[in-house]
Amino acid sequence: MNGNVQVLVVGGGYGGVTAANSLARRDGVSVTVVNPRPDFVERIRLHQLVTGSDDAVESFGKVLGGNVRLVVDTATRIDAADRQVSLAGGGTVGYDYLVYAVGSGASDPGVPGAAEFAHWVSDLEGAQRLRTALAATPASAPVTVVGAGPTGLETAAELAEAGRKVTLVCGAVLGPSLHARVRRPVARRLAKLGVTVLDGPGAQVTEVTQDAVRLDDGRVLPGAVTIWTAGFRVPDLAARSGLRTDAEGRLLTDTTLTSVDDERIVAAGDAGVMPDHPFRMSCQAAVQLGPAAADTILRRIAGKKTAPVRMFFAGQCLSLGRKEGVTQFSYPNDKVNALSISGGLGAGVKEIACRFTLNKLVSGARKAGSRASRGDSTDRPESPQPEHPTTPSGTRRAA
Repeated sequence: MNGNVQVLVVGGGYGGVTAANSLARRDGVSVTVVNPRPDFVERIRLHQLVTGSDDAVESFGKVLGGNVRLVVDTATRIDAADRQVSLAGGGTVGYDYLVYAVGSGASDPGVPGAAEFAHWVSDLEGAQRLRTALAATPASAPVTVVGAGPTGLETAAELAEAGRKVTLVCGAVLGPSLHARVRRPVARRLAKLGVTVLDGPGAQVTEVTQDAVRLDDGRVLPGAVTIWTAGFRVPDLAARSGLRTDAEGRLLTDTTLTSVDDERIVAAGDAGVMPDHPFRMSCQAAVQLGPAAADTILRRIAGKKTAPVRMFFAGQCLSLGRKEGVTQFSYPNDKVNALSISGGLGAGVKEIACRFTLNKLVSGARKAGSRASRGDSTDRPESPQPEHPTTPSGTRRAA
């Protein structure tokens, strides 16, 4: 490679961190990560934060290579023509290549009262607010969880195991992403924990109030706290920046994760989509997409032909409280099958998966940091708002 190539990673989740560490291992590549929080969020543990069994955060110093520059700020606009990103705190960061890894968060359900009265578990701040709300609520007060996907199931079980009186409103079916046979041990575990499960016709929420949830069959469920876990959305950064997105706001890419508008922009994680090869929003996908995005950029820098990304899925691991869980196996294309592990062994598999994922990030950071120890990169700034890798006018550095 000739010169020093500046790569900017927007977002410090699973996809962004794995991409950054993969890129930072290469000589001649300088990597900057822009993230709104000073710590890495273990999103797959946010339901544990709600009950206090885990804080769901790790230091970026642990999961990012020491030669990766961290800017704690929020990206507000991507100027693809000038190759720079505007920040909420003022100023810009220039780039030669950009990894779009802004992740996803809670969706707007469009249900009256939900945005005003419901709580979320999809991001750190939402989970922290929920924990505060629960702490101010008597343990005997009823709690309603809306949505029976993985987040809803894990949250309902975690709260019930902690002694909360929980009602789970599923909509059509319990665990829609699971095989019909695998739903059975999930249902048994929830029943054992005392969770009231509402599914089938009439179990759609039509209104949320301060102390109740109304269903489309007219039932009113009293609840001191309502938790909305149905659906996710992605930030609108790409759309606001004039880049093409799908109907859900995800950056449109080809099979190499490259934006259909700009070969200098590559997506990693929930916020991008290959229309002909869609993938499920998940940590499992993100930790594959991050290195794949890095590979696309490194190939392009080296003048090599880029390769289509290949995704392989193993299944879905659910914790149903701290003592039991369910592992749903799948085919490599993410289509679920009837095989599963449940009970205490299922909980053990989920915990292993969580620890393995974090350990992979830590290992990636060490490999990236080994380049810094050779003296061919600058040290990470300690300031929460380090100097941006741009000229004073904000113009990008040349490749």
